[in-house]
Amino acid sequence: MTSDPLRFGENRPSPDALLEQAERETLGRLKIFLGAAPGVGKTYEMLMSGRARKADGIDVVIGVVETHGRVETEALTEGLEIIPRAQVAYRGHLLDEMDIDAVLARKPQLVLVDELAHTNAPGSRHPKRYQDVEEILARGIDVYTTLNIQHVESLNDVVAQITRIRVRETVPDSIIDRADDIELIDLTPNDLIKRLNEGKIYLPKTAKRAIRNYFSPGNLTALRELALRRTAQRVDEQLLSHMRAHAIEGPWAAGDRILVAVDERSRSISLVRYARRLADRLRAPWAAIHIETARSAGLTEEAKDRLAAALRLAEQLGGETIIIPGQSVAEDIVRYASTHNFTQIVAGKSIKSRWREMIDGSIARELVRLSGAIDIHITAAVDQENGGTPRKVNTASQKATHDITPYLIGAAMTGIALVIGLLLEQFLDVRSIALVFVVGVLGVAVTLGLWPALFASLLSAFAYNFFFLSPLYTLSIADPESVVALVFFLFVSFIASNLASRVQRQAAAARQRARMTEDLYLFSKKLAGTGSLDDVLWATAFQIASMLKVRVVILLPEGNSITVRGGYPPDDTLDDADIAAAHWTWEHDLPAGRGANTLPGAKRLYLPLKTARTSVGVIGLDNDRMGPILTPEQQRLFEALADQAAIAIERVQLVGDVERAKLAAEADKLRSALLTSISHDLKTPLAAILGAATTLRDYSSSLPDTDRSDLVATVVDQSERLNRFIANLLNMTRIEAGAMKPNLSLHYVGDLVGAALNRAAKILVHHQVNIAVPADLPMVQLDAVLFEQVLFNLFDNAAKYAPENTPITIKAHAAPSRITLEISDRGPGIPPGDLERVFDTFYRVRKGDHVQAGTGLGLSIARGFIEAMGGSIRAGNRHEGTGAVFTIALPVPTDEVDRNS
Repeated sequence: MTSDPLRFGENRPSPDALLEQAERETLGRLKIFLGAAPGVGKTYEMLMSGRARKADGIDVVIGVVETHGRVETEALTEGLEIIPRAQVAYRGHLLDEMDIDAVLARKPQLVLVDELAHTNAPGSRHPKRYQDVEEILARGIDVYTTLNIQHVESLNDVVAQITRIRVRETVPDSIIDRADDIELIDLTPNDLIKRLNEGKIYLPKTAKRAIRNYFSPGNLTALRELALRRTAQRVDEQLLSHMRAHAIEGPWAAGDRILVAVDERSRSISLVRYARRLADRLRAPWAAIHIETARSAGLTEEAKDRLAAALRLAEQLGGETIIIPGQSVAEDIVRYASTHNFTQIVAGKSIKSRWREMIDGSIARELVRLSGAIDIHITAAVDQENGGTPRKVNTASQKATHDITPYLIGAAMTGIALVIGLLLEQFLDVRSIALVFVVGVLGVAVTLGLWPALFASLLSAFAYNFFFLSPLYTLSIADPESVVALVFFLFVSFIASNLASRVQRQAAAARQRARMTEDLYLFSKKLAGTGSLDDVLWATAFQIASMLKVRVVILLPEGNSITVRGGYPPDDTLDDADIAAAHWTWEHDLPAGRGANTLPGAKRLYLPLKTARTSVGVIGLDNDRMGPILTPEQQRLFEALADQAAIAIERVQLVGDVERAKLAAEADKLRSALLTSISHDLKTPLAAILGAATTLRDYSSSLPDTDRSDLVATVVDQSERLNRFIANLLNMTRIEAGAMKPNLSLHYVGDLVGAALNRAAKILVHHQVNIAVPADLPMVQLDAVLFEQVLFNLFDNAAKYAPENTPITIKAHAAPSRITLEISDRGPGIPPGDLERVFDTFYRVRKGDHVQAGTGLGLSIARGFIEAMGGSIRAGNRHEGTGAVFTIALPVPTDEVDRNS
């Protein structure tokens, strides 16, 4: 984006300029030695400057230098470190290219790179050498490089007109725009021709041919002027940036903004280059716009590829690209230009005949008519496919092929209209019958399009004349009024056909947009309803594949790399080139692979999946069609889909992060509770054991027998308490790990209650136990060991909370399909808010500031054991008086129910 210039009178630095300056300080500095033609001494001057920097103590290496056998140039390389070139295999040959990995590993302060516009050998990391330079600069390494003016992309057409030679190796203007310094290596045409004759540039035989063609004095003068102007423009840009960054007052640019209109025709490439040159001359921001009308849906794949190429070139040349839907191209362009403050519009000259312009209209004429205060540039752009220049255009005649089926259907519909007219002839006036044919023509226009409708109009006119106008069954017309009627019939049919066809195209485009909007809505709704990452990836891959007709693969980060996590079709595999491209996209957050500037040899095009916060992955696209994988409209659709998918992926990942954070918090909470419990429940019995054992050791001989027995009993009791505590910890670990597998068999509940009471005799010694367990209860499936432990934990809990000498009651009764066992006490009871929480791990009921001694594991273990055996347990309070009630429900096996019945 281009920021607005400072307002008049505001003497403050531009924030955008300061930000841009700060960002550039993190990158390496680029200096370009620019020449008007080969042989002016660019490489020589670059090496001289490199040697001077080395003399100043700068670490300088040669990345690549082409001396072309010149002795004086080779001599300048002496004393400078040369990075060995990498060898790339291509068609049985080994080609030498700059080893970018070696340069980056060496990491000098300055690297010399000759011939910036050079095309790398196939299989290299980047197709172009300037892309290697960009990567070097991104690592903070300064670069000196050389470039001829004919290799500048926006000047490609101009150089071709001057020299009659079109240069295929070009460099985007954005490279020159980001250069920190441009040094013009200037040489007069006469001096350059003299060097050429002396054999200092080419061999003598080649030199004579070069002087006759490329190196003519007129060509060299024109190229020299181009180089001088381009360098001057860059100097002006640097001066303006400096003034804005430092709030230096002075004359400002007029604030022009340029908008170039592009379409599917190949001349749009030349229009984009012209707009870039115009923007350079005016030092103005610029953009390329395409209006998507109803006819855009019917474009061929080749036409869509040409449009995509034009828009892609505009981006490479530093322009903004805009695609908007509309109906009237000229009106929509002028409306957009007016609302976005564009002062100049560039468009191509119409190549239609006058008759075609009368029927279809002329966009150029409409732009001029509607432009108002906006300047319009109508240029005779070069047709890239037909070759030549604006002065000499060779139009290639292409034989159009049409499907005759719509025309046959149109003829059939005209025949139907004729039959209806013949049937109505005796009821209607002959002029009214013409309306029957008009209806038929409208039907053809709405269903089949413009050209079949025009064909039907002509057939209808002949049929109307032949069958209904006197004299009948001839093509001659006797009545002058009938002639006028026939002419008006043709006129109305043509106009109606055109309007109906246009409405049909607009309706089709509207349906397509509505279907696309509906698909996007359903996709968004589907993503919102998915909770797992796999579901999001599958939905994304399937939706993109079905809507864009491509094959999709999605890669997500895993550790320090990325791996394939989804795709459609699901059995797609990646080769080494694709893996390298995907990794490059993930590391640099830029496109790579097929159709991109980086690693274009890959099978797929890889694009980053990112949100406003971060990048979440990489998506690869592939299809069987030649040319670009995505057309401009598909690119917009993909961006909409990818944005939604990236947000959904991020949402799932954030939910996972939140869950992990909650688990970590719960683990910390449990760890804290466990440490608190252990510190209390280990310290108390250990202190008692240690005290009793120490007393026995030191005073055993002087103690009475009863005291010694009491001390030994203390050691035993506290040891058993420790053993129960450790057993509870182990049992809780088994439950939480899901490793609890009860050994079920039929048992009488009364027997297990008795066994548990015998085991808990010591802890219940100060309580009265009331038992009401009928002897005829049915047998239930239980693990005797686990159920006994459950009862022991409940008895232990009751003994802790119930005052001494209060009763503990055990009741049991049978229902048709279950047995219920209740254990109640006369303690303080359980607060209503804690009835469910008492079964949580390490939870203990508080009473004021007091917390009852214990680990908080007993009831949690009891619930785990009961649920593992297929039962349930709940906590409550007694209805009469105080006290807690724990109720266990156990299912009765079916055969036991039948037997008791």
